[in-house]
Amino acid sequence: MPSPIGRPQGDEINLVLGVVVALVATGAVVALLLLVRRRAPDGGFFHDGDRAAGMFGVLATGFSVLLGFIVFLAFASFDETRSGAETEALTVAQQFETAQFLPSDVSTTLGGQLICYGRYVVGTEWPSMETGQQGDEVNPWGVAMFETVNGSSPESSNEETAFAKWLDQTSDREQARLDRLHGAEGIIPWPLWAALVFTAFVIFGFMMFFADSGEPRLVQAVQVGSVTLVMVVLLLLIRFLDHPFQDGAGGLQPTAMDRTLTLLEVELQDVGDRGVLPCDRLGLPR
Repeated sequence: MPSPIGRPQGDEINLVLGVVVALVATGAVVALLLLVRRRAPDGGFFHDGDRAAGMFGVLATGFSVLLGFIVFLAFASFDETRSGAETEALTVAQQFETAQFLPSDVSTTLGGQLICYGRYVVGTEWPSMETGQQGDEVNPWGVAMFETVNGSSPESSNEETAFAKWLDQTSDREQARLDRLHGAEGIIPWPLWAALVFTAFVIFGFMMFFADSGEPRLVQAVQVGSVTLVMVVLLLLIRFLDHPFQDGAGGLQPTAMDRTLTLLEVELQDVGDRGVLPCDRLGLPR
């Protein structure tokens, strides 16, 4: 059964853009080195190459330590966001089953509202997160379900047990939603970005003094180009991990919620409810 939302798969534009940025940055640094090389003496600007290499090692080590810390931080946030999206989808499916044990005057309503909740996540919230515009907006169907449950009066022991279970699952769903939204705006503060970029430029500048007119152009281009390419690729990797919601290669997609929606629409028919849902395909109220 096809996805109830039918979102198009992201193209490869982000991957292509990343490759272009990396190649352009590498080409610019190599071109600058070859320009400096015209005025460089034979043997380079440094009289003591070993001392210069040792200083460059200190710079590279400091950059590597900072880079490794930020990569770990960004990947942890990325994984937490992914896990939150999957847990939220699973909890929605579990709440649909729990709703069937609640009083009949609310079970049908809650079933439709849960589907609308999932549609709103996929059709409205996800595109907002991809553009960084989600902010502090709430899912209106979460509020609607609270009002529906708040007006119910469980009577039998099964209904009371289901009511307590519903409340627990609601807390789990809300926590999972917060985990999902946590990575939408990025977690790396600008001082860390400033430190990374500043250190990268210091290293690029230091490499210019390794220009040597006596060294073959190709050899020097490969040396500086490889270092630059690795640094730029790692910076782009951090940028990707810090913004996991993007329509392109590797970006987080609402696959789990899509799968849950497909399952819930089948289960909704199995329980005999064929009424019109109170929302459209994007989860917006009719």
